[in-house]
Amino acid sequence: MIGPRITVSALAGMLAAWQLAACSAPPPPAPPAAALGTRAACAAYSGLPPRWRDDPHAGMAHLRGGRFELGSRRGYADERPADAKVRVGDFWIDRTEVTNAQFAAFVAASGYVTEAERQGGAAVFHRPNADELNARPYAWWNFVEGASWKHPQGSQSDLRGRDNHPVTLVTLADAQAYAHWLGRELPTEAEWEYAAKAGRSDAALGEEPRDRDGHPLANYWQGLFPTQNAQEDGFAELAPVGCFAANGYALYDTIGNAWEWTRDRYVGAHQSHANGDIAVVSAAHAGGAPTYVIKGGSFLCSQSFCVRYRAAAREAQEADLASQHVGFRTVVRG
Repeated sequence: MIGPRITVSALAGMLAAWQLAACSAPPPPAPPAAALGTRAACAAYSGLPPRWRDDPHAGMAHLRGGRFELGSRRGYADERPADAKVRVGDFWIDRTEVTNAQFAAFVAASGYVTEAERQGGAAVFHRPNADELNARPYAWWNFVEGASWKHPQGSQSDLRGRDNHPVTLVTLADAQAYAHWLGRELPTEAEWEYAAKAGRSDAALGEEPRDRDGHPLANYWQGLFPTQNAQEDGFAELAPVGCFAANGYALYDTIGNAWEWTRDRYVGAHQSHANGDIAVVSAAHAGGAPTYVIKGGSFLCSQSFCVRYRAAAREAQEADLASQHVGFRTVVRG
């Protein structure tokens, strides 16, 4: 059966209507978030998420709030949960730790100078020898003059090849300044842990992060800390963000790589567990600034030292001390 004939004038009208609809149509959706989670993807990542600075939620995931058990009954004493579950509201959170590229954009736009730059240095990790270990406690930390976020090993180092690494050597105030520049905030401890647990409450959350074949699922220390690092995860120190698979909420590196600042003061029992008070490396911090909760562990956590490569793990960090293993991510509530 042949349909009705379409005239030239009808075609012209249809074309005009289509052009009008196209002009008034909403813009195309934002491109999907960077597909990370493999070594090739993280190595190729620029450190800036799609639509960076154009989209207020660039590089973030939106989480629906809920109730959950904050802490763990299997970890250190300071992790023991309260009797009642904790409720968090809806919020957006960075899918990765804030990168050097993102922090550099903030500094370029604002002229911000970090506390480490003003203090003249920061705490930097190095692998000590036997003599150093016998000479002083926590011999793996040195206060290195000239070390800062853009000179991570001291004044002779730089960020070449590290744009996609998490920014570290930033204090609580530095992290807050970046967050406020974007209209964001630092997460509470509860928000951070809720995101890291991704709806889970199983016993595996308290175990070393390995897959069924025994391969590491995060960047942490494999071997006898601080002298022997087997590097089964492929990294001696910090890794680019997003080299390992995301958790159930599409967040990367909530375990290992870099500890992450939260906005909460550290309170409660503080069990000695040999993590090492890095404030001892600098007389400027001997008095001890207020301590805040950091979460997630870092590339320095191992079975033989600081078993804190877990979502419930928490540690105290001096608010004004910049160190090589502490970074952050940001949130927007609602």
